[in-house]
Amino acid sequence: MSLQFTDEEFQDAWKELDEPQLEGGWELFTETMGVKIYRLYDKETGLYEYKVFGVLTTCTPELCADVYMDLTYRKHWDGYVKELYEKDFDGHSAIYWEVKYPFPLSNRDYVYIRERRDLDVDGRKIWVILARSSPETPCAEKSGVLRVKDYKQSVAMESNGACGTKVFLNYFDNPGGMIPTWLVNWAAKSGVPGFLTDMQKACGNYKTYCQKK
Repeated sequence: MSLQFTDEEFQDAWKELDEPQLEGGWELFTETMGVKIYRLYDKETGLYEYKVFGVLTTCTPELCADVYMDLTYRKHWDGYVKELYEKDFDGHSAIYWEVKYPFPLSNRDYVYIRERRDLDVDGRKIWVILARSSPETPCAEKSGVLRVKDYKQSVAMESNGACGTKVFLNYFDNPGGMIPTWLVNWAAKSGVPGFLTDMQKACGNYKTYCQKK
């Protein structure tokens, strides 16, 4: 199997934990609940790419990475998930993810690939997870659901020196269709910090969930 992501892509992600790369037009969009969100305007699509920097104070990076990777568990704690599973499509593994959108908007779905690496960088332990849409995966589109064909996300995590986790998140997606500006802004300003809060709670409940399985 060819490598889905390069060493350089993993390195670019964890380096942001040391020094956020914000040249070239990145602007501070909002700061809330200890989370800083920057955005960069993409002229081609008229949409924004986002970078998120924050700290999850009550969970270790290894636990965060495990929870982030566990798709079955995510269906228990992420209320926006309609469907989420990993599957073999003609010999290639990919993830199918349908996201609930508020009425009257159509739900969106994603078909994407991802890879996790647990890195040792000069004695530092860093967890990096990369994901991107995989339009070449033969997964039929559903009636009434819009397929997101342009999606990428990278997450880097390491200990904050105490019991918590420093998190860097970079993402872009083009949801297609007409999305009201208020919804786009809400998703970035409230949705992302809310997701991190939910994930922190999910980390706290993960041990119990695993024991019940």
